Amino acid sequence: MSLSRLFALIQYPLPHHLLSRLVGRLAECRTPWLKDALVRAFIRQFKVDMDEAAEPDPTAYATFNDFFTRELEEGARPIGEGVVSPADGRLSQFGPIEAGQLLQAKGQHFSAMQLLGGDGEAARRYLGGSFATVYLSPSDYHRVHMPVSGTLKEMVYVPGRLFSVNAATAEHVTNLFARNERLVCHFDTEQGPMAMVLVGAMIVAAIETVWAGQISPLPQGGVQRIRFDTLVRLGKGEEMGRFKLGSTVVMAFAEPVSFADNIAPGAKVQMGQSLGYMTKTK
Repeated sequence: MSLSRLFALIQYPLPHHLLSRLVGRLAECRTPWLKDALVRAFIRQFKVDMDEAAEPDPTAYATFNDFFTRELEEGARPIGEGVVSPADGRLSQFGPIEAGQLLQAKGQHFSAMQLLGGDGEAARRYLGGSFATVYLSPSDYHRVHMPVSGTLKEMVYVPGRLFSVNAATAEHVTNLFARNERLVCHFDTEQGPMAMVLVGAMIVAAIETVWAGQISPLPQGGVQRIRFDTLVRLGKGEEMGRFKLGSTVVMAFAEPVSFADNIAPGAKVQMGQSLGYMTKTK
C-alpha cells in the first residue's frame, strides 16, 4: 500500500470537526508569548515571505488567525486579463465540465450536482461549461478573490466531513470536494453564471466572506441557504472571502473557458494571474 493511500485511509475514523475546532481555538489565542511562538514557528517551517505582507512584523498580529489571513501590500498581486486565479496556490485540475462531471484527480471525478449541495437545477447551468480547482497550501496567502466581476445571487452552506484536501487525499478519497463541508457562492457575471465553492478541510477552523463574516462552521442540520438583503457586487480581483488555515476553491463557469497554454495541472499560481479567457456562447 502506498503512503499516500495510507494517509488517506487513516483520516476516515478521525473526529474531523473536533480536531478542527480545537485547532481553531488555539489559532484564536491572544496570549502574546504563545501566539508569537506559533507564528514564528509557522513562518520558519513553511518559509513564509513576510516582505510582501502589508504588516511584515510577525508580532503585530493579535492572533495566529490574523497572521494567517494577513493582507498583502498594495500591488503585490497584479490583476491579469480574462479569468484570473482567485488565490495563491496550486492549480490542481481544470478543464471542461463533461456530462456534469468535474475531474478531481487522475481516475477520480465528482458531479457538479453533488458539489453544489444536491441542487440539480443549479448544476444544469454548468453543463458544457468549465471548472478550475485551486489548492491553497499552509504557506500560501489565504484570502480568496474574484476571478471575474460578478453579482452575488445566492449563498449555500453544505455540511460535510473535513478530509485533508492535498494531492494525496484527492487521489484516494472518492468525491472529496463534494463530501467536505463547503460554502457555495452563486454569482451572475457578464459571461453567465459562476459558482465559487470554498471547500473546508482538516483543521480549517472557519470560512469567511466579506459580506457576511464567518459562515462555517454552522450547526449541522443539512444544506442551508443563507439569505441577505444587501446587493453584493464585486469586481475582478476584489476579495470575496478567506480561509482560516488552508483549503481549496473550486470555480464552475457556465461558459467554456479557453485555458492558457502555459498552465498545466499542478502548476503553481498566484492570485490575479491570468488562467484563460471565457467566451459567451449560449
